[in-house]
Amino acid sequence: MGERKDKAAQTQAALKDAARRQFAEHGFLNTKITDITSAAGRAAGTFYQHFASKEDLLQALLADMHGQAGQAFEGDDGPVHDLTDPAQLREHLAVAWGVMRGNRAVMIALFESALADGPNSGALWNRLTADTSMLREHLEYLSEQGQALPGDPALIAAAMGGMLSMLAYALPPVATGSAGGDAPGYTDTQILDALSSLLLHGLAGPGQ
Repeated sequence: MGERKDKAAQTQAALKDAARRQFAEHGFLNTKITDITSAAGRAAGTFYQHFASKEDLLQALLADMHGQAGQAFEGDDGPVHDLTDPAQLREHLAVAWGVMRGNRAVMIALFESALADGPNSGALWNRLTADTSMLREHLEYLSEQGQALPGDPALIAAAMGGMLSMLAYALPPVATGSAGGDAPGYTDTQILDALSSLLLHGLAGPGQ
């Protein structure tokens, strides 16, 4: 029984890895399930033993990303973080940026999937609000402490997440050498410094 579970886990991991590679090379919409199983070295029928559809696999990859972000703050039982504190804000941005940067193929797939649902489906907004729930909770805490925010916590959290995710989608990683053409070669440090300063002044107010 244990051997069977191990084999199933290995197959699922292989399918996920193959999907990331295919999404990075061909995009989500142009990748077929048979492309994924072939790249994973598995029979086509094994896919449906683990995932109901390509979208279901994508949701599993997104859950893995959420797990990576959650691990960064595991064991943190202190008070809700104060995002008007420069160090705490940058820490949150660095975690989110690192996860998005390390899963750029999944970010590309998520954008393609949401856009394919159409502009009036609300898919992008629903995904943004779900993915930025931790930021929203921190912002709600600030509001409860009397901090004047630029707007509703859910809206501000989604705006922050939208800015981060679009940058992760649009900027090729410098380390891969893929920042060709007109793509600027910004380092992660430059990006985090700029975003931290921009958001800090927006959250903490003028003069901070």
